[in-house]
Parts: sequence; structure tokens; C-alpha cells
Amino acid sequence: MAWPNQKSAIKNQKLRRRLSHETRLTWLTLGAAGPAMLIALALLWFGDFSAKLDWTLTLVIASCALAFLASAREHTVRPLQTMSNLLAALREGDYSIRARGARADDALGEVLLEINQLGETLRVQRLGAFEATALLRTIMAEIDVAVFTFDPDRRLRLVNRAGENLLRQPIDKLLGRRASDLALAPCLDANEDAPLSLTFPGGSGRWGVRKSNFRERGLPHELLVMTDLSRTLREEERTAWQRLVRVLGHEMNNSLAPIKSIAGSLESLLRRDPPPADWRDDARSGLNVIAARAESLSRFMQAYARLARLPPPQKEPVDLGELVRRVIGLETRLVVRLAEGGTITIPADAAQIEQLLINILHNAVDAALETGGKVTAGWRERGDCAEVFVRDEGPGIMNPTNLFVPFFTTKPGGSGIGLTLSRQIAEAHNGSLTLANRTDRTGSEALLRLPR
Repeated sequence: MAWPNQKSAIKNQKLRRRLSHETRLTWLTLGAAGPAMLIALALLWFGDFSAKLDWTLTLVIASCALAFLASAREHTVRPLQTMSNLLAALREGDYSIRARGARADDALGEVLLEINQLGETLRVQRLGAFEATALLRTIMAEIDVAVFTFDPDRRLRLVNRAGENLLRQPIDKLLGRRASDLALAPCLDANEDAPLSLTFPGGSGRWGVRKSNFRERGLPHELLVMTDLSRTLREEERTAWQRLVRVLGHEMNNSLAPIKSIAGSLESLLRRDPPPADWRDDARSGLNVIAARAESLSRFMQAYARLARLPPPQKEPVDLGELVRRVIGLETRLVVRLAEGGTITIPADAAQIEQLLINILHNAVDAALETGGKVTAGWRERGDCAEVFVRDEGPGIMNPTNLFVPFFTTKPGGSGIGLTLSRQIAEAHNGSLTLANRTDRTGSEALLRLPR
């Protein structure tokens, strides 16, 4: 049961909802000026004045009241209508309309000034959005990777020129079609790390896939970027073959040239009749050189085969500290300082990581022995990675560009595959191996970073 005050409040609220703002303003103005008018008219009519004067002054007062009432209504309602028109124009995207009378020394002028500034801000923002959109469309049209966007139903909503060429259809026939109809569903469900071998109307080969999600108007969308890897892979393969042929040719020429020369000398020696007295010694010496060069060439081919046939790592939990201590214990030429870093366990192939550490520790000791310096090895934890470092006080790295070039070495009798093999092992463990000169003193530092 509602109380009388509640009923009155509900009635007044309904009445306010029925009355417009202009009507309420009119009644409020009349309520403000009405008492004064009634008092003036009462004094006029009940005073000792003539009837003509009473009616004349009554008409004057009523006319002035209506005039002021209309003027107050006009000065209040018209600015509101102006602001409504301005806001409607902004809502419709027309940012060129401005209000007159906008100034900072007036309450209404400040409101109009803010609306004008809002319109200018929106105009600048829309211009920037148009320019950014035009730039994005130009970039998408010119890049040679296929770009597609799909809505939650996996219907195509955007495609660039490369995507049209890949599917061999114009954009008006592609938009709105499902990914399954365009043979793109396997790309949306594929693993990004593995290239896909696919065939499309515009080409076939191996494709790299990149996916991401974004929202448009509150709905999730999918972005698909496809890169043709076939040409890149062919170029990389051709470059690798050229490098291989160059390295093999250089090494084989180094071995075959002296073999050919000595074989020719031996042939001319055997043709001599009668042979010289020391022909046996000369023949024995020449055959020894041929055997040495053949053995060198055989070692080179075995080293290359070892580099090319690195097996995938068999990962097991490995105590990194124990592994580093074991490798240090194998080095007998120099006492290696140990910087312990606590207990760290990583998933790794212990045999491969041990071979990697042996290689970089051996290089560090070689460098330190040249200058009589020291070698320090240790491990530490960095975020989600474990790091093993080997620092030496040797002469430093003279040519860092060729550090990981296969078969490049500055050591007499070196094979030139130790660092290359070590980096392959690190990368096979999803890690990295870097070598750089030290900044605190002469020498270098090898840093192995492995995921935990």
C-alpha cells in the first residue's frame, strides 16, 4: 500500500515525464514572475484609479510579461537546439559545422566552445584514421604475402591483392565465402611452426602460416598471413650447395694438386733408364706425401659427414652443474676456475651438451695458454633460461664474422667444425650460443643459453 506522499511523488514524476522541457521552463518562468504581476495588478485594480487606466496598465503588464516570457524561452531553448544540431552533426560524421557565440567569458559560450573543439578534434582524428587506412590498404596491396581475415563463422571479410592472385578470383567473389570453400581451413587449424605443402589455383608449394586474433565491433576475428616459402627455400638451397661446392672444391684442390704433382714426378722418375741410384728413396718420399694428403682429405670428409649427420637430441632431465663440473674435470692443461650457480635441472641431451661444452672450453684454454691467462666457467639462472658461460683471458676474437663459418679455422691442424657443431647442438635444444670479446679485460666469453 502506497503512502499519500509516495502517491503524490509518483504523480508529480509522471507529470514531469509528460511535460516537455520547454513547457516546464515556461511554467517555471511564470511561477517566478507571477507573484509580482498579481501583486501589481491587485494594487492597480484595488487602488483609486480610473477603469481606463486600470485596463491600459493591465494590458501593458500582460504584454511585457508575455514578451519577456517568449524572450526567455527563446534564449534558453534556441541554444539547446543549436547544441542538439551540432551534436547530431558530429554523430553523423559532419565535423565542419561550428557554433557562433563560442567564447570563454560566458557559461553558454564555454559550452559551445567545447563543442567546437570536440568537432575539430574528431575531424583531425578522422583525417588521421583515413590516412592510416589508406596507408594500410596500400601496404596490403603491395606486399607479396597473402592476407585474409575471417569473422566468427570463418567467412572471409578482407583479402589483399596477393590473396586474390593466390585464389585466382576477384575480391567481390571471395568476400563472404567460408574458409572451407576456399581451401583455407587447414591453414587456420595448422601449427604455425610447421610449413604446409598446399596447392591453390594461383600456385603450389610450401607455405609459412601466421595467425592472430583481433576484435571488430566486439566480435572475435581471425587474421591469416601466408608466405610462399618455396622460392626462399630454393634460394637457400642453392646458396648452401654453392657454399658446399666451394668448400669441398677448395679442400680437394689443396689435396689433389700436390698429389697430381708428385704422381707426375714419380712417373718421370720411372721413365728414366737407367733409374737414378736414390729412386727408391724419392719414390718412398713421394708416396708418403700422397698418403698424407689422402689421409687429410679423408679426415676432412669424415668431419663434414659428422657435421651433416647430427642426430636430434634425446632430452632427459640433466643436472647442469654436475655436467659443467664433469667437463671441467676433463681439461688437464689448465686449472679452470669454477663459478657455481646452484642446482639447475634442464631437459637436454647430456652427451651433446657435454660435447658442446668440451669444444668451447677447449677453445678457451687454447686462447688462455697463448697469453698465460686464466679460464673461468660457471652457470646461472636467468628468467626461464639457464646460462653456461666460459670466460678466458686470451687475446680475444680477431675475426668474429667467420666464427661459425664451417671449416674456417685459425688453428694449425684445426677442422673448423667445432663451433659450427656446437651452435647446431644449441639450436637443436631451442637455445643459442654466442661468442664475444670481453668488455672488462682482454679475452672472450662464450655464452650458452638453454630453456629450462
